[in-house]
Order: sequence, then structure tokens, then C-alpha cells
Amino acid sequence: MRRSITISFSAVVLLLSLAACSSAPNSTGGASSVEVSDATILLDVRTAAEHAAGHLDGAKLLDLNGGDLAAAIPSLDPDAEYLVYCRSGSRSGQAIALMEQAGFTNLTNLGSLEQAAQATGLPIVD
Repeated sequence: MRRSITISFSAVVLLLSLAACSSAPNSTGGASSVEVSDATILLDVRTAAEHAAGHLDGAKLLDLNGGDLAAAIPSLDPDAEYLVYCRSGSRSGQAIALMEQAGFTNLTNLGSLEQAAQATGLPIVD
């Protein structure tokens, strides 16, 4: 019985992980067009070096792999609108899954930096 529960739980975790990695809004891996308001929070979940090489104007850096996002979640507003991007869309999908587990609901995976710039109309700055 325990083995059956463990296998079922593992299957659910695997499916959620796969869904998180492919949660971009369209087939190209990024949102087609997103309106950005003053209340919208742009999250760059790449490394500091990637961010320094170019990022969306106004984006907040919270490195997913470095643990910055996980550490910041308790201080973030779960009711705010978040637009999340990374290098390819994979880390942003993982970040969204982590935030959903914490109760966040207004999340969009913009995919890569270039896709995020195209979807939002915001410039990439150094």
C-alpha cells in the first residue's frame, strides 16, 4: 500500500515538474503580448551575470538557482501580477511552479529575455 502511494505521489510530482517547464503561454515559449502596468512586477530569475549582460528595464533579479527567489517568496505580495522570464523559459517555469505552491496566482511565464522584450515592448538594458 505504501509503495502504491509513493509511486502515485512521484507520478504527480513528475507531471507537475513537466508542466512547469512547459508552462509558457504559447508555442513559441513566450507570451504573445502582455500589458505591463505600474503595479506589474517583472522577475528575472537568471544569474547575476546573465542579468548584468542585459535585462528588461525595471526587472527585479531573483536568481532561481542561487536560492534568491525561494528566500524572497515570504516577502513578496501573493496578490500582485508577476511576469517571469529567464534564458529559455525553463527556469521561469520552475519559478512559477514554486510561486504557485506558495499561493501566488497571477503569474505569466514570458519565456526567454528576447521573448519577454517582444511580449512586453520593454527595452533590454545593461
